[in-house]
Amino acid sequence: MNTVQCVKLNQELEALDRAPYPGELGKRILAGVSKQGWQLWLDHQTMLINENNLNMLDEKAQSYLKEQMEKFFFSEQGADDIQGYTPSN
Repeated sequence: MNTVQCVKLNQELEALDRAPYPGELGKRILAGVSKQGWQLWLDHQTMLINENNLNMLDEKAQSYLKEQMEKFFFSEQGADDIQGYTPSN
């Protein structure tokens, strides 16, 4: 099992098997995001799509999600909060 120091969870965890996104961003994710960290993004992405009624055929929606993915993993400020979502305790 390959491991990676996950930038999202700040732990040495199981690495992704392949880049989940094309280009340089995909390479950065492969090098620094664990499977657990990637799953956190997939869950967050699903909520962003649903709560914002994003049409994934729309280039603006695709660009927005790419920007959010970069922020989620590599920005101090993080991705946008989910409007209307209250996490359960």
